[in-house]
Amino acid sequence: MLRITESGCDEMRVVRLEGKLLEPWVEEVRGLFAGLDAGALPALDLSGLSFVDRPGLEVLQRLERQGVRIKACSPFVAELLGDRG
Repeated sequence: MLRITESGCDEMRVVRLEGKLLEPWVEEVRGLFAGLDAGALPALDLSGLSFVDRPGLEVLQRLERQGVRIKACSPFVAELLGDRG
């Protein structure tokens, strides 16, 4: 199960993902950022993610390349993304 919550205002918006980011939810996560320009991209809070499968990791990496800031990570996700914290 994946829980998605959004907080903040336009320029300070944060999307928090909690639970497991699995293939069935990849398109939903990708859709949160579709059509937004770099200045309007929310940050991602991944501190509540307990597991990410390969498609989930690929979408996180793609979002990061597009300019999405990763605000916080669980230790598991930090290791997958390359030791962020």
